[in-house]
Amino acid sequence: MASNKNALIRYKTIDQCLRNTFRTWTLDDLIEACSDALYEYEGKDVYVSKRTVQLDIQMMRSDKLGYNAPIEVYQRKYYRYAEEDYSIMNIPVTDHDIKIMNESIQILRQFKDFSLFKEMNGVLERLEDSVYATQKNNKPIIHLEKNEQLKGLHHIDMLYHAILDKKVLKIGYRSFKARQPSEIEIHPQLLKEFNNRWFLLAVGHNRRSLTTFALDRIISIATSDTDISYVDHHIDGDDYYKDVIGVTVSENVQPELISFRVDRRNAPYVTTKPFHSSQKTVARDDYGVTFSIEVQMNFELERLILGFGDSIEVLQPEKLRNRIQEKLKRAVKKYT
Repeated sequence: MASNKNALIRYKTIDQCLRNTFRTWTLDDLIEACSDALYEYEGKDVYVSKRTVQLDIQMMRSDKLGYNAPIEVYQRKYYRYAEEDYSIMNIPVTDHDIKIMNESIQILRQFKDFSLFKEMNGVLERLEDSVYATQKNNKPIIHLEKNEQLKGLHHIDMLYHAILDKKVLKIGYRSFKARQPSEIEIHPQLLKEFNNRWFLLAVGHNRRSLTTFALDRIISIATSDTDISYVDHHIDGDDYYKDVIGVTVSENVQPELISFRVDRRNAPYVTTKPFHSSQKTVARDDYGVTFSIEVQMNFELERLILGFGDSIEVLQPEKLRNRIQEKLKRAVKKYT
């Protein structure tokens, strides 16, 4: 159990004790009550020190958590609330709190199919009911991009736990080019989301190179029934994808300096939402802005460039400029 959850259990326990005015509460009594509460949740003894409970009381008295609990000591050894009806459970919710909770609910609901969040379903529903009861005629003010028809999302949970538990999997996979699915034994390494699609980075048992599998092309997943030991490649996502746009990484290929010019009308969009973390502004004039990035050339980069249509021009390298030019020529032919 996380330490912050333990702290919340202790706060709630201390609150329950101090609300019970039919008996007196010493510091030792509060320590014992907290220990019993944590034992009930953990199923094992949890050591609660005198210093821990003293710090808990100090935290409850402060405004850091919004409690400002009126805890006082009387007869130099007993603890109680100075206000008879006080409870940390009765703290009023402010308009700002409601706004934050509404936004959080909308964001968390995007992960409704991920088991890490399934335990929150009831919590979210109760929270949402409480928030909506507080605000009448409420409507969401955050709209996140989502595709309810996107395939493969139900695989995320099993893949996540396979990576976590270091399990070798056997997947049925059919690429867009293949007529029939193939069965592949893999060592899953990392889950990656890009452009509202999910991908799995894995190593095939008979291959050393990393391969990217689109979740919407995975037909089936099962734990491997062989005695193959899982091989962990210790992939750091930030480091692995640092030289690319998207998910297509070519091993042993160095990133290249790519420069492109965006017209004056669209330059602000590229300035405020860079193509890549390496993006730099090279030159600026009355007609537009020249940018540079240092990345591997891949399909996602080309698609991003083509998405800007006639507002962008690739200046270098020549091979990328020629590829974009050829694609645009073929596109024009479709309209002539």
